[in-house]
Amino acid sequence: YLTGQMIKLSYIYFYLLLQTEGGITEMGELLKLPVGIDDFEKIRKEKFYYVDKTKLIEQILEQWGEVNLFTRPRRFGKTLNMSMLRYFFEIGTDVKLFEELFIAQNHELCEKYMGKYPVVSISLKSINADSYSKAKAQLIKLVNREGRRVQFLMDSDRLTAVDKALFTALLDREMEEDTLVSSLQELTELLEIHFGQQVIVLIDEYDV
Repeated sequence: YLTGQMIKLSYIYFYLLLQTEGGITEMGELLKLPVGIDDFEKIRKEKFYYVDKTKLIEQILEQWGEVNLFTRPRRFGKTLNMSMLRYFFEIGTDVKLFEELFIAQNHELCEKYMGKYPVVSISLKSINADSYSKAKAQLIKLVNREGRRVQFLMDSDRLTAVDKALFTALLDREMEEDTLVSSLQELTELLEIHFGQQVIVLIDEYDV
């Protein structure tokens, strides 16, 4: 168990370590500590220090399974890893995010998988309610948010009018319970129709 003083001292040690172990950019800028930040893109673009865990991508692809479960201790960095996976696989990703990281050395793997898949990514960590109705409302907001992220489906010439009606239901704040139950399945099916490619689904804090 770490006391507040121990945590403070660990940050001071880490800060000093950065100055001697590659925590400086080519411009001589000291990288910032990403305290409380779990978005991979933000860390990479805004010059935060990042412990390279991109080998995980290679391991996942080499030991491929239709479902992968990551069980690690609290504060291990699972959420950041999920964010990293999303930015690696998602169609339209910025490949510069992975420059000079371990995974970038595997050119064949990057050429085959980076930016090649539609991705659905949700986190259940914000679900914190004292009643079923409140929890349901929070889940609906999560689905709504992910639906808004892929609103381009409304303009897809590959989706039928029925498909688009299903998608519209996923944006409804008053979503019916049966729609909510099947929401992720329906969203992945619609994305697969649009892209003609299997969809990667990432669920963080699934056991909330």
